[in-house]
Order: sequence, then structure tokens, then C-alpha cells
Amino acid sequence: MAKLTLVPTPIGNLEDITLRALRLLREADFILAEDTRTTGFLLKHYEISKPLHSHHAHNEHKTVEFVADKIAAGANVVLVSDAGTPGISDPGFLLVRECVKRGIEVECLPGPTAFVPALVQSGLPCDQFYFAGFLPQKKGRKTRLEQLSALGKTVVLYESPYRLVKALEEITQYFGSTRSVSVSRELTKLHEETFRGTADEVHKHFSSKTVKGEIVIIIGPDSIETAEEVSDDPEVD
Repeated sequence: MAKLTLVPTPIGNLEDITLRALRLLREADFILAEDTRTTGFLLKHYEISKPLHSHHAHNEHKTVEFVADKIAAGANVVLVSDAGTPGISDPGFLLVRECVKRGIEVECLPGPTAFVPALVQSGLPCDQFYFAGFLPQKKGRKTRLEQLSALGKTVVLYESPYRLVKALEEITQYFGSTRSVSVSRELTKLHEETFRGTADEVHKHFSSKTVKGEIVIIIGPDSIETAEEVSDDPEVD
């Protein structure tokens, strides 16, 4: 049946794709890709041959109606991003909104998203958190940092390796030098790294080295309470 399916793709290790994702990629009439070269490499690895169409931040405003028309006419379309889940700091929202508006079926598969493993392995509270994506590069950056620092819960950020040191310097300034921070990069890849410490310690660590790969920054709340688990069962020690 004609519909739009959002298929998460591996954030690094190609083995992290699901069997269902591979099946739906094979069944698609065509695939929308953030970068056709990146997706082409993934498809070639799994011996999948399908038409690819570009759908990225610079053209999605112009393509959503065309794609929605194709689905409404009977096409089975899959949307992928370069890595992770479409729509999470990647193109996807505009097309989903247009399909929902038209009554076109939309389905999103569960799968890779970089911030989830980074958050869980950070050692910082993950029962409540705020996903902020990328910080504004210029206008509104200071205001945004001030807002995030006042939330009182774990904050999740994405950052590029070129702006990481600057971001950590600002986190030290706005959240405080002793705030708990965890930075993960190259998740699921050969050179995966997670470094945890105070904002000041993490800033110093990454200031002294060349950083590559996509970055996830986890900032802990201003106070972290550790409560002992108390069992109601007297037989449990």
C-alpha cells in the first residue's frame, strides 16, 4: 500500500540496521536520501538497487508537494537520512506534516538515534531530559544557553567537531565549571569515545586534541541525587 515510511539507518556500524528496514528499502518504489552518495554506499553494501532522489535541508521545501503527490498516486516511498532517524535534527518533518495533512499514511520504524546511546551510557539521569539538538550558531545562542542552563534537568545537544571546544567553553560559562558533562563521539565506530567529567575537565580534555566525528553532549542537571533502592521484599538483601 502506498505510504511514506521513515527508515532509520546506522549511525556508524552498518550491522545496526534492522531486517525490517532492509526489507522495506527493497520494497520501496524509490528512496529519498539526504545524501544519495551516503545512502548509495549503504544500499550497495546490502545489494539493494533502488532509484534515489535527493531530499535535504536545502531542497525539502520545494520537494514535499512533489513527493506527496507521488505517494498519493500510489508510490511506496522510503525516507532516510545520512545516519539515524529522519526528522531528528535531519530533514523529515516537512514531508511528514504534508502527508499527514493529506491523509497519507506515515510510518516510522524504530532504530538508531545517536543521542539515545550517548544519554544512556553517560551515567547522568535519563528519566527526564531535554533534547535541544544543535545550538544556534550565531543569533540567539546566548539566550538559548541561558534557557537550557535553567531547566534543572539533563540536556542533550548535538555539535560538530569544529565547534565542540567553543560549545564546551560556553557550557562551562553558562552551566558552571563543576556541572557534570559527558561527550560521546564516533558512536558505534572503531574510534568511539565517551569522556565524562566536570564541564571544566571535559573542556580541557577536548581542547588538547583534534576531534573528528559527530558529537553528542550530555549535560547533567544542577544537582544529582542518588537514592538507595529499598526493597519491600524482606527476603531480598
